[in-house]
Order: sequence, then C-alpha cells, then structure tokens
Amino acid sequence: MKSNTITRGILNALAILAGLVLLLYFLFLIRSVIVYISIAAVLSLVGRPIVLFLRRRLKFNNTLAVITTMILFIAILAGLISLFIPLVAEQSRNLSLLNMEELQRNIENLYREIVTYFELNRIDIEESIKESGFLQNIDYSVIPDFLNSLVSGLGSFSIALFSVLFIGFFFLKDSKLFEDGILTFVPDRNELRVQKSINKIKDLLSRYFVGLIFQILILFVIYTTVLLIFGIKNAIVIAFLCAMLNLIPYVGPLVSFFLMMLLTMSSNIDQSFSQVILPTTIYVMIGFIFAQLVDNFFSQPFIFSRSAKSHPLEIFLVILIAGIVFGVVGLIIAVPTYTAIKVIAKEFLSDNKIVKRITKDL
Repeated sequence: MKSNTITRGILNALAILAGLVLLLYFLFLIRSVIVYISIAAVLSLVGRPIVLFLRRRLKFNNTLAVITTMILFIAILAGLISLFIPLVAEQSRNLSLLNMEELQRNIENLYREIVTYFELNRIDIEESIKESGFLQNIDYSVIPDFLNSLVSGLGSFSIALFSVLFIGFFFLKDSKLFEDGILTFVPDRNELRVQKSINKIKDLLSRYFVGLIFQILILFVIYTTVLLIFGIKNAIVIAFLCAMLNLIPYVGPLVSFFLMMLLTMSSNIDQSFSQVILPTTIYVMIGFIFAQLVDNFFSQPFIFSRSAKSHPLEIFLVILIAGIVFGVVGLIIAVPTYTAIKVIAKEFLSDNKIVKRITKDL
C-alpha cells in the first residue's frame, strides 16, 4: 500500500511537471500574442485618463470616447511615421549615391584631426588601425541590407499594429475585460481583494505611463531646441530617438549621449575639427547634460512620487536588481512590476511589518 502511494505521488509529480513544461512551451509558441496583449494593456492604461476625461467633462458616451482616443493614438503614430519615412527614403537615396571611398577618407581625416588635436601618439595608433584593417574592412553593405530588412518587416509590423489596436480598443471599451479574465483564475474568497488590487494598480500605472509621456516630451523639446540652435541636420528625429532611449533607466541616457555626440559630429564631418566639430559637439553635450539634470531632479522624482509612491533610492535599487537579473527588459518593466507587487502585498499581507513599511504611502 505504501509503495502504491509513493508511485502515485511520483506519477502525479511527473504529470504536473509535464503539464508545466507543456504550458511553458505553449506560451513560448504564442509569445507574439502575449506581447500584443501586453502592449495593448499599456495602451489602454495610457488612454484611460483620456477616456475618463471625455466621458466626465465632455459627456461623450463610452464608445465614442474610446473611438476618439484610438483616433488620437493613430494620429500620433501617423505623425511619427510621417516624420521618419522621408528621412529613411532620403538616406536610402543618399546611400545609393554615396561615394564609399570619400566617406572612408572623411572618417580617416576626422580621426587624424582628433589625434592631432589631443596630442595623442599618432604613429602607434595609426599602426594599430592599419594592422587591424578596421577602416578597410568596414562592410558598408550592412546599411542597405538593414534597410531591406526594415522594408520586409513592414508586413509583420502591420499585423502587430492591427492586433494591438484591436485588442486595445476592447480593453478601453470594456475596462473590466482584462480584469474579468484575471478573476476567472482567482478563488471566490479572494476575488474582492484581487479586484480592489487591480483597480489600484490600473490607477497608479495609468499615472505612471502618462508621466513617462510627459518626461519624454520635456526631453524631446530640450533636445530639439539645442540641436536646432546649432544647425544639426535631422534635429527632430535625433531628439526623438534620444528622448525615447530614456525609457530605459540609466542605460538609455548613456546610449543617447553617445548617439547624439556621434550624430552631431557626423553632421559636420567635412568641417574643421578644432573650429567647428569640437566646439559644436561640446555645446550640444552641455545642452544634453542640462536636459538630463532637468529629467533627474524634476521629471523623474515627480513621476515616481505621484505614481509609484516610492522613494528614489528604493526605485534605484529595484531597477538595479531587475537590470542585473533580467537585463534591459528588467530595466524597462522594473517600476511597473514593483508597483503592482506593492499593491498586491498591501492587500494580502497588510499585517507584515516589512510590507507596512514599504507600502505606507500607497
């Protein structure tokens, strides 16, 4: 009898393990759908304040408010696409007419001017470059290949866009659709608590994502102003890219710093290094640092204090740990995930001393 019990226990454990493996494999197969649902959920959280404003202040009915909000999102997306497509088309034409030998000479001349200006050991560095063959071995065909891949991916992008908009529309139209889906898997005795947690999470994350939009907008305006003042080509597109990179905490600003520096230098690559390139780049970088100071000491504290309800040091540690464990994805989802965990912990573990401490502001 005892051996039969042990056997059944082993078989049950193996069955559960096999079920988990199949579930994970199934989730892996439909990972694109999960991504669409996640993006649509974020879209619905961002659009929620707009829908509520249209319903309460302008007396729109629910369907009309949702349709208006979706049209607004589509208009913003169309504006961004109209901003980037001419740039990509122009760069494609330039690449087809580009004299690669002249480009290589310009890069080499710029490098030599940098070495001379900063009094570096030019002979040793040039010998190292010649030995490595870096400039001679640059595969310039990678740029047209990238553009071809970009064009071929438009079909997949269209499917993803339609899916996100379709799912997002119903998430906005029926705000309890996502909530009801979660409650289906919740025991009846915990349903009220979970429902209360979901409403709190939706409210906090709506504020958080709307705050992020204002954060990006502030950086975009400052970047654009600085780049236009110094006559940098494609200033709006560069400013937008660098501002969007700030969505990745700590890593994003560092990447955008080097991106803006390189694009600023490349826009004046045929000019004198000491008289044009270096001063212009320094001034642009000063403007970039000013924008980061505004972001670090005004935008981010305001967003975190109003949405995540967490201390800046607490947020820093959470983002740092998430980045170490999950990489770039962890950096992006750290604050929303931590906020949701805090809300749930406060609802279900309110008597715990640690939970009381970290959720006292919720």
